[in-house]
Amino acid sequence: MSKSSFQDIINSATPVLLDFHADWCGPCKAQAPILKQLKSQMGDKIRIVKIDVDRNQPLASKLGIRSIPTLMIFQAGERKWQGMGVQNLGVLKQQLEKLIE
Repeated sequence: MSKSSFQDIINSATPVLLDFHADWCGPCKAQAPILKQLKSQMGDKIRIVKIDVDRNQPLASKLGIRSIPTLMIFQAGERKWQGMGVQNLGVLKQQLEKLIE
């Protein structure tokens, strides 16, 4: 992912949930259906972007990703929230709904 495309993604007024993951990561696989459910419940109010840490090492390093899954929420270019490990639907919805209202 190029720097400019990353900036374009996080500068959105729509909250953007970044999911830093890897194909070999078991907990990341557990997070995936939760994100799918979140997207189906919140629709166009949010955007979810999956970022493979193996393919985007410079970005993961720049953002200080030390363990996966790591989830971050950005809005208007600003990091609003970050969580490491599998996050449940309730926590994610609560964080995102604060930004939508």
